[in-house]
Amino acid sequence: MTRDVEKRWSDPQTFRRAALFDAATIVLALIAMAVTISVGSGAGDCAPDEGRLCTDTARIVVVVVPSALLLLGGIAAFVQTYRVWRRNGTWPIWQAAGWFLFVLMLMYLGIAVRSLTG
Repeated sequence: MTRDVEKRWSDPQTFRRAALFDAATIVLALIAMAVTISVGSGAGDCAPDEGRLCTDTARIVVVVVPSALLLLGGIAAFVQTYRVWRRNGTWPIWQAAGWFLFVLMLMYLGIAVRSLTG
């Protein structure tokens, strides 16, 4: 007996849950990024040529915190993948949600690391 997935992806309820989970994770990461930028630039000690993040702590936090949130969201999506698979559900939808968050995390890291060097 194999426990392979049904080849149909027409499970709107699972898709809706996974999409809402991804959207909530992304919004949470964006809020963390915005709060970090506003707190980091609120010091008033920045020179005009330094940009909005002039302290090393603010630069590190703007890279680490949203990335960590996206990573934790991806891991949670993969845990949900396993739980849906155990119930013989349509688990590839959750797996795709997890991979989407991982790829988004890598893209964010690639862009945000420039704030450490700049």
